[in-house]
Amino acid sequence: MMRTVAEVAGWLEGFAPSRLAEKWDNVGLLWGDPDAPVERVMTCLTVTDESATEAVREGAGLIVSHHPILFRETKRIRADIPATAPLWKLARAGVAVASPHTAFDSAEQGINAGLCRRLGLVDAAPIRPIAGPSTFKVVVFALETDRDAVLAGAFEAGAGRIGDYTECSFAIPGAGTFFGGESTDPTVGARGRREAVAELRIEMVCPGDRLSAVLAAIRARHSYEEPAIDVYPIETPPGGLGAGRIGKLEGPRPFGEFARAASEALGGAMLQLVGDLAMPVERVAVSCGAGDDFLVDAARLGAQVLLTGEARFHRTLEARALGVGLIVAGHYATERPGVEDLAEQIALAFPDLLVWPSRDETDPLAILPDPRRS
Repeated sequence: MMRTVAEVAGWLEGFAPSRLAEKWDNVGLLWGDPDAPVERVMTCLTVTDESATEAVREGAGLIVSHHPILFRETKRIRADIPATAPLWKLARAGVAVASPHTAFDSAEQGINAGLCRRLGLVDAAPIRPIAGPSTFKVVVFALETDRDAVLAGAFEAGAGRIGDYTECSFAIPGAGTFFGGESTDPTVGARGRREAVAELRIEMVCPGDRLSAVLAAIRARHSYEEPAIDVYPIETPPGGLGAGRIGKLEGPRPFGEFARAASEALGGAMLQLVGDLAMPVERVAVSCGAGDDFLVDAARLGAQVLLTGEARFHRTLEARALGVGLIVAGHYATERPGVEDLAEQIALAFPDLLVWPSRDETDPLAILPDPRRS
C-alpha cells in the first residue's frame, strides 16, 4: 500500500493538533504535493542546506521539520539565496515539508512531555493548559425503524467519533408519550389523543463545529414531524494538552546535582545556571526552545527550577530576584530529542515507511575547548 504525503500529514495533525499552535505560528503541511507518494520520511529540527541535502540523497518524500519553513514573509525563493536555497533543492527533488512546531511542543506526547521523561519528572502537567475542543452529547428519541437512518445521517455529518473509533452510539428502549394537536399529522397513532409509543433513546457524541450539521441530518432522516432532541455540553477534564510542563522529582535533590543529571539526560549539553547550587529542588518546570517567558508561571506554580533552551539577560536577573533556579540548556539540546522521538512515533504509526531523524543535522553552536585540557 503506497502512502501519500497527505496521509502522514493527517496523522501528524491528530498527534499534534494545529489548534495547539501559538497564534503567530505557521504549522501543518507547508511545502509540496499532498497527493505525492511517500516511502521515506525524515524528521529534523530545522530545514537547512545540510538536512535538505540529506533528505534528497536518501530519497525522502517528506521532511517533518520542527521549525517551520517560510516562517516570515518571503518575497524571493531562489537557489542563490542562502535562506531559500534548501527549498529550491527540495522542490527539484519533489520533497514535501510539514512542520508541527508549537503544536508539537504542547501535544500530550510532545517535546516538553519528552523532556519530563528524560529528566525523571513524574506527575507532569501543562504549565498553561489548553482546553479541549467543545463537545456535545446529542440525544434523540426515535422509533426502532428509524434507528439506522438517523444514525447514518448523524455519522455522515460528523457525530459518533471517540478517539480512533467512529460510528459510536448507545441506545436504550423505552416508552414515549405525546398528544398531537389539530394541526399535527403523527407518524404513529392519531392526533387528538394521548399516544404511548415504544421508542429508543439514542445517544452519540458530537464535536461542537459539527453540531448544526448533525442536528440537520437527524431531522432530515427522522420520520417524526417534531423529533425530540436533547443537546448537552460535555465538560472536558484537564488533560495533557498545553504549553510547558511542570512535574516533580521522586525526592528533593540539590540544584547542582539535578543540573548535572539534566546535562547527562540531554546528551552532555553545556548548561548555564542561575541560582544557589545547594538549594533543594523537587518541583521542576520545563519549556523547550526559547521558553524563558514561562518563568513567572513556573514560580507561581511552586517550581524551584525552570529548564529551558534560551533566556534573555533580564530574564536571568528576574529569576535571581524570584529565587527560582534557571537552567539554560540550549535551543538544540532541548528540542532535538523530540525530533528523534517523533521519528519513532511516525514509524510506529506507519510500519511500511522508512523513518529516521536527520543524521547530518548538528547544533550550530559549538563550545570553545578548554586549552588547559588539550
